[in-house]
Amino acid sequence: MSTNELPELSGKVALVTGASRGIGYGVAEALVARGDRVCITGRGEEALKEAVERLGADRVIAVPGKAHDEAHQAAAVAATMEAFGRVDFLVNNAGTNPVFGPIAELDLNVARKVYETNVISALGFAQLTWRAWQKDHGGAIVNIASIAGLSASPFIGAYGMSKAAMVNLTLQLAHEFAPVVRVNAIAPAVVKTKFAQALYEGREAEAAAAYPLGRLGVPEDIGGAAAFLTSDQSDWITGQTLVVDGGLFLNSGVE
Repeated sequence: MSTNELPELSGKVALVTGASRGIGYGVAEALVARGDRVCITGRGEEALKEAVERLGADRVIAVPGKAHDEAHQAAAVAATMEAFGRVDFLVNNAGTNPVFGPIAELDLNVARKVYETNVISALGFAQLTWRAWQKDHGGAIVNIASIAGLSASPFIGAYGMSKAAMVNLTLQLAHEFAPVVRVNAIAPAVVKTKFAQALYEGREAEAAAAYPLGRLGVPEDIGGAAAFLTSDQSDWITGQTLVVDGGLFLNSGVE
């Protein structure tokens, strides 16, 4: 979408973490497409600049930094408030999965890093957006979880554990922030991103064959779900985890 094709401003503002590419970018793109202004975060400054150019520099700003860094969290929320004067929506997408192997051999320091990035950072951003705007004005939070957090996840156990924690964090926040702020989660299956590349690279057709809908996910699938969960159409939905998996769980228990 070119900046000439952008819709009229909605008056709403979102902060999307880990959004220079992949799912986060897909979410930011969907929100910009409906007229929201957006702040995106990520570790790579150059990648963020390129994302801002594609999304529209008149509607999108970027704040580089590591999601688990509390100073970065505060800077991102402050920059959003300074640039746009509000932060209606928070989408916690930033995540990491640096290890692949049996959980019995998991380095506990790696496990701590996964939790810091995938869970604690989400809580930190939620606390900050609550205090900065949402407590007094309302809004919505969407946490990007994973189907890995809803079942056993062989060889990515630390990631699955952290995403299960994200689902519970969603419940805790939804209960505490009601009725002012709605909090929901999205649990995707494999989405075609650089982050998940190892799960399908060189065998995409084989991987997709397990999905009743016949394909892997794309960032736009999650972007659409996030746009719904931050819209008025979902105004009576909170504390839920929306599974977006191409029907994969339909095969559970089927030999």
